[in-house]
Amino acid sequence: MPKPAAPRPANPLKLTDRKRLAILDAAISEFRQQGFELTSMDGIARTANVSKRTVYNHFASKELLFAEILTQLWQNSAEQVGLSYQAEAPLRPQLEELLWQKMRMLNQQDFIDLARVAIAETIHSPERAQDMVNRLNEREEGITTWIRAATADGKLHTDDPAFAATQLQGMIKTFAFWPQIAMGQPPLTRKQQEHIVTSSADMFLHYYA
Repeated sequence: MPKPAAPRPANPLKLTDRKRLAILDAAISEFRQQGFELTSMDGIARTANVSKRTVYNHFASKELLFAEILTQLWQNSAEQVGLSYQAEAPLRPQLEELLWQKMRMLNQQDFIDLARVAIAETIHSPERAQDMVNRLNEREEGITTWIRAATADGKLHTDDPAFAATQLQGMIKTFAFWPQIAMGQPPLTRKQQEHIVTSSADMFLHYYA
């Protein structure tokens, strides 16, 4: 399987930028091939063709480096889509766009592979993996923010936007994340994705709108 490239700035001209990208690319390859436990900063440095000191200058720990990779993968999949609630726009198209954004992220094989590594590390060493899990959870706050804004505008009705957001994302992850993570099922087809997005929006709006 080809190695996914780390998200890149438009013009990585500085040497420090090029080294950072090389480190991220090398880390992605090492984590996917070795898993979290067996991956070392020494190995990442060798693969990136930089010194270990350079790796630590950019990333203080292996945990922070791994969390940064997952965060950037999330940002790369979502960069074209705004999460801001628009009071003047119809509610359902906004909700479906949020769900499609989530679906696009979960349908990336590189994200699934690295998420599997993260979950395995969480089971193996929950305290050590807590930072990376917390940083991933922060990236899901956008849906909660959107629901909170729609509730304040009177379009949704909930006393607990965070709970509603967890329910909404759970409907997507039940089909487009956990089967792939736990049972190695293939990514969903476009038709399957459309069905899940549409039915999830139906259920959510029926209850909360």
